[in-house]
Amino acid sequence: MPLQKLSAFIDAICRFVICNDSSLRGQTVIFNPDFFVEKLRHEKPEVFTELVVSNITRLIDLPGAELAQLMGEEEPKLPGGIGTASGFFRSLMSLKRKDKGVVFGSPLTEEGIAQVSQLIEYLHKHLRMEGLFRVPGNSLRQQILKDALNSGVDIDLESGEFHPNDVASLLKMFLGELPEPLLTHKHFQAHLKIAGLMQFDDQGNKTSAPDKERQIEALQLLFLILPPPNRSLLKLLLDLLYQTAKKQDKNKMSAHNLALMFAPHVLWPRNVTANDLQENITKLNDGVAFMIKHSQKLFKAPAYVRECARLHYLGSRVHASKDDLDLLTSAGSKELQPLKSQKRSRLDPSHREETQQRTEEALKELFHHIHSMPDSAKKKKLIRQRRMLGNPLILERKSRDSTPESERASKENLHLLQRPPESPASHGTRAKLKLSEGRKEDSRKHLQALAPSTKEPSV
Repeated sequence: MPLQKLSAFIDAICRFVICNDSSLRGQTVIFNPDFFVEKLRHEKPEVFTELVVSNITRLIDLPGAELAQLMGEEEPKLPGGIGTASGFFRSLMSLKRKDKGVVFGSPLTEEGIAQVSQLIEYLHKHLRMEGLFRVPGNSLRQQILKDALNSGVDIDLESGEFHPNDVASLLKMFLGELPEPLLTHKHFQAHLKIAGLMQFDDQGNKTSAPDKERQIEALQLLFLILPPPNRSLLKLLLDLLYQTAKKQDKNKMSAHNLALMFAPHVLWPRNVTANDLQENITKLNDGVAFMIKHSQKLFKAPAYVRECARLHYLGSRVHASKDDLDLLTSAGSKELQPLKSQKRSRLDPSHREETQQRTEEALKELFHHIHSMPDSAKKKKLIRQRRMLGNPLILERKSRDSTPESERASKENLHLLQRPPESPASHGTRAKLKLSEGRKEDSRKHLQALAPSTKEPSV
């Protein structure tokens, strides 16, 4: 691999942020691994969306119309032939029959999430309640609590006035009254495809075993392009359901049971019936159960998305997909070994010789490549550069093994380099004088060798 490509690869992959604040040394520095991902989402949403969607289409098959729906370029086509336009008017009619307030029945906002988070926080303290989210609460108490949330006042849920089942039922009501499901209409077709991802056998035939790794990766990507309020509330909700399922020995609510309670509110399209969904009901319910079981992994950007976002801000080439990054990593893994050895050698001198040997081999390979090139102006230029630069390893050894004499010699060489250029005539005269002095010295040494020794022979 030519040194230029190796250098570019090293610069792209092996950059570090060095903290020079002595007060922080020895302390643990917490760094958000999704920092550059969030930065890219906020500052360059088009680049961010293209990066994420290109990887989604690598995992699931989205024909042109479905991809356009995911991108928001076309109106989502929902089961039963219901579009968002007709669904809008049906939702409008139903909203007229409801007391639409600040929170319930309104599009999702950060203010609404702040109000509903009070319910979620309270429910975390009552996860052992048997039948939680399945047993309905008292309708009168729920209405009082709903009015309080709509008015924006602080609620003391610990006063004992409300039962955990009241709060759990009201949370489901809030999700059901959103204008569209929490996972949005335009993501509906993508979720159907993700739920259908299956493993393949050795012959390349699809099996009936779900491909969990690809499902998790696809959900991670899809959640990245959710509207920020939806993503925030979804994270709070799935974490609550995950913790509830962990207490199923007490509350009798497994991930599957919870999915039956919440799939109609977070994933099913609005204003559709069970007949409209038909065979997709099981797939959708299983999909929500899968989200609950793996919720702790779904809100982390895939490693290659993090790396692409980081490279984008470090001025290096951004790779469009995981496949590109894998190819680059596998192609450069061998070339990275000398670099890692160099890094270790600065900490442990025992690795220095090994590093030098590898560096020499790499240089030899590069020089051999140059000489094997056909004769051209580029080849001559590279050869001249090699002669001018010499072997960097030799220069490194000299700098390490330097002595006072060698340092003086180096200063003299630097002085010579800084001296103004001499005329051709003076340069020729200096060369003749050096040659004459050399000949005189050779003659003197020759006469001394011929002269008889004045010492007595030893006995």
